[in-house]
Amino acid sequence: MSEKLKVGILGGTGMVGQRFISLLENHPWFEVVTIAASPRSAGKTYEEAIGDRWKMDTPMPEAVKKIVVKDVSNVEEVASTVDFVFSAVDMTKEEIKVIEEAYAKTETPVVSNNSAHRWTPDVPMVIPEVNAEHTAVIAFQKKRLGTSRGFVAVKPNCSIQSYAPIFSAWKRHFEITRSVVTTYQAISGAGKTFKDWPEMVGNIIPYIGGEEEKSEKEPLRIWGKIENGVIVPAEGPIITSQCIRVPVLNGHTAAVFVDFKEKPAKEDLIKIATSFSGEPQKLNLPSAPKQFIRYMEEDNRPQVTMDVDYEHGMGISFGRLREDSIFTYKFVGLSHNTVRGAAGGAVLCAELLKAQGYITAK
Repeated sequence: MSEKLKVGILGGTGMVGQRFISLLENHPWFEVVTIAASPRSAGKTYEEAIGDRWKMDTPMPEAVKKIVVKDVSNVEEVASTVDFVFSAVDMTKEEIKVIEEAYAKTETPVVSNNSAHRWTPDVPMVIPEVNAEHTAVIAFQKKRLGTSRGFVAVKPNCSIQSYAPIFSAWKRHFEITRSVVTTYQAISGAGKTFKDWPEMVGNIIPYIGGEEEKSEKEPLRIWGKIENGVIVPAEGPIITSQCIRVPVLNGHTAAVFVDFKEKPAKEDLIKIATSFSGEPQKLNLPSAPKQFIRYMEEDNRPQVTMDVDYEHGMGISFGRLREDSIFTYKFVGLSHNTVRGAAGGAVLCAELLKAQGYITAK
């Protein structure tokens, strides 16, 4: 009998759902036993439901091919088979809020890649190295939901991963006052490949719906504090952003300008960022990168093709840190948008929640 926790993937046929399944193959703590999706996939084996739409570079894991897909709306049935679920459902924001809370109310923890609950005041939105302490708000959420073990936790948007962790390291030592961020975002962030989206080849689209607001506001929630049972966002620094879709499959790059109240030395900023770690490293969680943030000295790095898979896609790379004529400094950051920025970040969040005692066997 397996001692691994039994996991369900909600929205398991989409690109992020596929990434969850790929990342959880041979996971030491978790085992995918249930996959749920829309009614059109329900009743088929996972292999049949996917057909020719498998979008990962690695083959579909043998262990999931014959799993019969369940209807994600049959909440009680799906929940009865698992200890907790990852959520990557493709629905409207309101529908996602309702279904994720419905799963939580069956006493099934939900770790979500979706944005629907990121601003629900008692739902933790976690980058595990940065704000692991925010999971304490779960106790207040359980009171609201009337649950003893069911809750919802979320990870933040993929767009912020290539700069917010670096800021988080610096903020412990220096006051950041304002920043301008432009993100150059991969097409997999829209759940696409070049086969699905041929018009992106050789193209740039200067708009990604909702992304700029997330890029500006979500870091403030991560840097906030729990007060009276809710997470109160930090008031600063001020961040303004533009988010651009570029012809890259995986990897979000950020061009960042940043002002400090008092100017730090470049060497100190690099040392602080590259030595930054958190609970995942202390607890030696299975998906935790050994070194979360690295600095690259070369003028032409980080590059997507060479650097996106740093630390199996769970690490952040940055480079070109230099003084600016208007802001204090500028730099370029890079993160893997569907690993650290999506499914991998959620898996690390679930590992943290297990280590903290929030996710247990039913």
